[in-house]
Amino acid sequence: MSEEKKLFKVTVDNITIDVEPGTTILQAARQIGGDVTPPAMCFYSKLQGSGGKCRTCLVEVSKGSEKDPRPMPKLVASCRTTVMDGMEVKNITSERVQDARAGVVEFLLLNHPLDCPICDQAGECHLQDLGYEHGKEGTRYEFNRRTFEKEDIGPYIQLHMTRCILCYRCTYVADQLTNNRVHGVLDRGDHAEISTYISKAIDNDFSGNMIDVCPVGALTDKTFRFKNRVWFTKPVDAHRDCDKCCGKVTLWERGDEVLRVTARKDEWGEVQSYDGKPGWICNTCRFDKKHVNDWVIEGPTKVNRHSVISQGHYIGLQKPNETISEVMGGRDPKLLMDIHSVSDVNSVELAALPGPATSKTFEKKDQSE
Repeated sequence: MSEEKKLFKVTVDNITIDVEPGTTILQAARQIGGDVTPPAMCFYSKLQGSGGKCRTCLVEVSKGSEKDPRPMPKLVASCRTTVMDGMEVKNITSERVQDARAGVVEFLLLNHPLDCPICDQAGECHLQDLGYEHGKEGTRYEFNRRTFEKEDIGPYIQLHMTRCILCYRCTYVADQLTNNRVHGVLDRGDHAEISTYISKAIDNDFSGNMIDVCPVGALTDKTFRFKNRVWFTKPVDAHRDCDKCCGKVTLWERGDEVLRVTARKDEWGEVQSYDGKPGWICNTCRFDKKHVNDWVIEGPTKVNRHSVISQGHYIGLQKPNETISEVMGGRDPKLLMDIHSVSDVNSVELAALPGPATSKTFEKKDQSE
């Protein structure tokens, strides 16, 4: 009879959970979920070697373990630090973490342009969410920001290096999904950039997955660029028989038109797994199958109700009930003052207008008086 695997007990923000040895602090926090989970811009559980670059997931370890309860002197990257039995971690309950995270966000936004009004990633951008939650109102940076020319790195992908935060996710995708990676990080320091060597186009059949893993708008889908805003589209789960990939995708529709096709993602913005394998999709499913008839529709995609994408069409919408009438035994509340009778808004003159009242209508009324 095999012995049961010993589990480690770890506490994150006063919430205790049992996890397997080798689990990172970030993965343990994700098992708890909610605000306890640190943000992550470079870590991607489906990509080996990712993490440890953006520093947004820094946490404070106030107790190392049961055997060695000493706290760690510096903040650690939760995506690269494994848990110990009895470890205690502070994330949102630590002022040091909050201050450090605000500094990291400020650093990431030093060279990032204010492209949100025109960026296709707006509404589903992890950096946008991070800046909203942990960013500051102003910037102390007084120098010119670095800029790069837009570059087509394939027939379907355009690279906006100016927006890139060098998370390395796209290079890991090319390394682990294809046999011949033709792009990577060039130069060093503030001159570092993602590019292809000798302007060679990326033409492998899984290159579109680089768009899915990019946390910002650095890699954009040329077939979807400037066509619509993500909150105006409706995400729908669909599948098809594909001999290259899993064939399970999310269709982003506007009416009867399929504007784009992406891989299905989980609550952490990562590609979902099927049968223990990541659900990467091929370029044929992503770029060529843009008709509803090409797919078997399963139903609306489950979207976090706090996401802007959920506007008007997230599943399980329950409007709050009006409780005043219930408390008063079904009677409507009595108004202390009818504002319409006092303000003269519903006067005979306005009611006789052929259309809605405008500012010009009130100007004429004031002049007549």
